[in-house]
Amino acid sequence: MLDFFTILTKGGIVLWSKSFTRITSSPVNSLIGDVLIEERAGENSYTKDSYSLKWTFANELDLIFVAAYQKILQLAYIEELLATVKKFFCDKFANFIKDSGKLHKFDFDEDFGAILNKIEEKDSKSHEKLSKPRPFEKTKKFKETAEGSKKLSVSDISKPPTNPIISEDEIARNIEELHRYNGKRGRGGRKQSGTGRPNVSSDEKKQARKKTMRVWDDKVSKAEMESLDYSGDKGDSDKSSSVDPQNLVDQNQLGQFQDGYYEVQDIGQDDDEDEFEEDDYNETNDTSVENNSGSSILSFFKSITGQKEITEQDLVPVLAKMKEHLIKKNVAADIAAHLCDSVARNLVGQKTGSFKSIQSTVKQSMEMSLKRILTPKTSVDLLRDIAQAQSDSRPYTICFIGVNDLTSTNLSKTCFWLLQNGLKVLIAACDTFRSGAVEQLRVHVRNLNALGQNSNVELYERGYGKDAAGIAKDAINYAKINKFEVVLIDTAGRMQDNEPLMRALAKLVSVNNPDKIIFVGEALVGNEAVDQLTKFNQALKDFSGLQNPRHIDGMILTKFDTVDDKVWRK
Repeated sequence: MLDFFTILTKGGIVLWSKSFTRITSSPVNSLIGDVLIEERAGENSYTKDSYSLKWTFANELDLIFVAAYQKILQLAYIEELLATVKKFFCDKFANFIKDSGKLHKFDFDEDFGAILNKIEEKDSKSHEKLSKPRPFEKTKKFKETAEGSKKLSVSDISKPPTNPIISEDEIARNIEELHRYNGKRGRGGRKQSGTGRPNVSSDEKKQARKKTMRVWDDKVSKAEMESLDYSGDKGDSDKSSSVDPQNLVDQNQLGQFQDGYYEVQDIGQDDDEDEFEEDDYNETNDTSVENNSGSSILSFFKSITGQKEITEQDLVPVLAKMKEHLIKKNVAADIAAHLCDSVARNLVGQKTGSFKSIQSTVKQSMEMSLKRILTPKTSVDLLRDIAQAQSDSRPYTICFIGVNDLTSTNLSKTCFWLLQNGLKVLIAACDTFRSGAVEQLRVHVRNLNALGQNSNVELYERGYGKDAAGIAKDAINYAKINKFEVVLIDTAGRMQDNEPLMRALAKLVSVNNPDKIIFVGEALVGNEAVDQLTKFNQALKDFSGLQNPRHIDGMILTKFDTVDDKVWRK
């Protein structure tokens, strides 16, 4: 039984909707936020609470048709219903939809009810046919008998039912039946790309580095002994006078000050030739042009005048090349497939602009999709947020979380950027589990203070074996009393499946409520970072005990130089 059906524009305006029962939540809003905006429109269905939703696009009119029903039901006619309603609604109200000067009322209740009744009646009849048992003469067992082998051939045996794609003829027949039902006069109605690793030429392969021979004896030279001697004055970590700032940082890698703010230097990019060019698309279509020169000339003039309608056949070679291009740039194969499917569903039925090819249209749509996905939902201007916190007479807190051996170093890098912008920073050593974690932060603080005359950073520590949530709370109070502007909270690294440690992390976040929660991941693990981020975020929600729990606000990916040249180079 259908629960809800709605027709809306891609801009969010609801043109028509009908509810058959009381809707307990807002599944359509969740569909828009979780699927359409996130460019997951290539999926076939979406489940929210107790509802399953299916949808289709009318890209020529920028419409979305959505059907919702209980997820425990198996309604096989939903695709046919969506296709029929889409065809009938667009044919009947196309002029009203294109007239954007005023709002129109769409009287569609009776037509929709007639379409739904016809399709449900046809579906029930098909179920009755399938529910009837077949006679023994039409089964495979009969063919195995001596009599059956003489009378029946392979074509006589019924094949199992399939679920074909709804054809245009089927939609046209449904609309003609609807016109007859209302007493009206009816109207007539990819290039295969490999998903494996890209071929790498021999000249692009890196030469193996030669290994140095290991010394297996127990003899240690005098110079090595002195370099390993940290006793006496050499081991005093509080003395920063002996530290040479020139040895701590490469001056050529530092950023620049622009308009009073410190800007980090961008990673250099090689101007490699783009592999996704117009010529590649033209080469894939050489055979089709030779076979049908007349239609190609007509398509050429239509593309010039902006009247060419994009079809699925037009998109197959372009999206195949686009998918291959994304995979070569180290995008996961399933993510690349989802992106291409979403772009295809958004472009089928649209018309190309004047002097604009399908290749450029697909590329522009892909760029818009990626921008929409990567646009953050919260503010990423930390300096503006820190200034707002200063106006409220409180320190701005940032909590760094992640797996083992990642948070401390990246916290220090963030602290360096904050110090270059003239901020007073307090580092809270909340990693009370790993041996040497506090000493590591102490060395970072010493080196950061030695980098500049205006550097003002301190370390708040309470040793090992203490409650991390309590240390973070005391550090925030200490920062508020001593006029620190930013508090950076360092936490112990933990695996995403360690429930006791994840509960402790959720407690730290819920007790102190930091302004930003930053997850630190490494690019070396590849797609495993997605699993880590998802489980960390879910743990903060599950173990917080709050009605509106916090979630991760941002992510820092490190160790890009350990993966491959193509990751950071392009």
